[in-house]
Amino acid sequence: MQRKKMVPRAARLAGLFALTALAAAAQAQETFKIGVVSFLSGQAAESFGIPAVNGAKVLVEAFNKGEAPAPYNKAGIGGMKIEAVYVDENGGATKQVQELRNLYDREKVDAVVGYVSSGDCLAVAPVAEELKKFLILYDCGTPRVFEDGKYNYVFRTASHGTMDNVALARYLKARNIKAESYNLINQDYAWGHDSRADFKAAMAQLYPQAKVGEDLLPKFGAGQYGTEISALTSKRADITHSSLWGGDLQAFVLQAGPRGLFKRSQVVLSAADHVLTPLGDKMPDGTILGARGAYGLLAPKSPLNDWWWSLYEKGYNTYPAQAPYRMAQALMGLKLAAEKAMAANGGKKPTPEQLAAALKGSEWDAPGGRIRMTLGDGHQATQPTAIGKTRFDAGKKMVVLEDIQRFPAECVNPPAGVKSEDWIKGGMAGAKCE
Repeated sequence: MQRKKMVPRAARLAGLFALTALAAAAQAQETFKIGVVSFLSGQAAESFGIPAVNGAKVLVEAFNKGEAPAPYNKAGIGGMKIEAVYVDENGGATKQVQELRNLYDREKVDAVVGYVSSGDCLAVAPVAEELKKFLILYDCGTPRVFEDGKYNYVFRTASHGTMDNVALARYLKARNIKAESYNLINQDYAWGHDSRADFKAAMAQLYPQAKVGEDLLPKFGAGQYGTEISALTSKRADITHSSLWGGDLQAFVLQAGPRGLFKRSQVVLSAADHVLTPLGDKMPDGTILGARGAYGLLAPKSPLNDWWWSLYEKGYNTYPAQAPYRMAQALMGLKLAAEKAMAANGGKKPTPEQLAAALKGSEWDAPGGRIRMTLGDGHQATQPTAIGKTRFDAGKKMVVLEDIQRFPAECVNPPAGVKSEDWIKGGMAGAKCE
């Protein structure tokens, strides 16, 4: 019988260490690939889409260097370097559906984080679900994504537009602002229709005597609002509500300001903080506005927000507003969910199913406050928000926000299992505003 050759213990240990090192090296070389979709061209790019992508770039760089505060301080995602692929959202819903398929099929991304337009969100969500691929909607406002649909692989890590319009109405009521009549101008697509409906419903609860005057729905990207401004100024109202955003909002303010609309009516804008920097002193003082969250000049002071503000400001010589905040909280939620999934599966890159299981119903701290996935069976976030009033500060050469009121998430978002429209029309039962 042939005698087996014995391998010395030291040699066996050396071999084991070598295999471990090779495995660690292989993991270090593996990347976590993210498709990031936002407007890089068109009327929504300058004030919204590009700042959002800029936020993604500085945050991904900080993540990869392991330079973010705890619990975001592990390099990359679980040690894997984050690789981002940036895609332009401009072009319409049909184009975005094809771009989404390309990201999953050709680029082989592990996750997609994207979409500003409510129409695009409504179009791409069913496609990601059909493909069984992981998707985070970082913005878009329509409540209908999760109120009318049910998903396993799709999430939205920011509150929908109901919060914005309920908060505006509550702000007016808290200050006893006269509102016997109000006009509206909103875009003729999902975001505009839903914002209009939510504000009207909230006003019916808080100002039941108020009468609706002009109710205008210009098309997305209209750019010229002469006819609409004439209608709004000729049929005067105490309040003028709008959810216009991006280039449309900038154009409206620049055209309506000189014609006196902001002096004849208290203008309230649900999503306007992102145009304050480009408009500067062209934004009329006393305009009441929100940021779709406690973002930018409305953000609460915290170590995480201070870090985020500094990171973005150093990168782009301006402060972060709504869009980069929403992008940041999406990427932070994705990072924590992926690392939670990896911890449960031996450190391997998570599957879409594992990612979804980790993000569902979770919560985390973001620069604008605590994010909780409480709606849509754990797929839709709620968060606190704030509303303020504009004033141009000549010394600082910028618009500042004053008379800020903060609203907890439970005050301005519907409870789980209740549609936004039904909640508002039912008197916003269960709202906790203290």
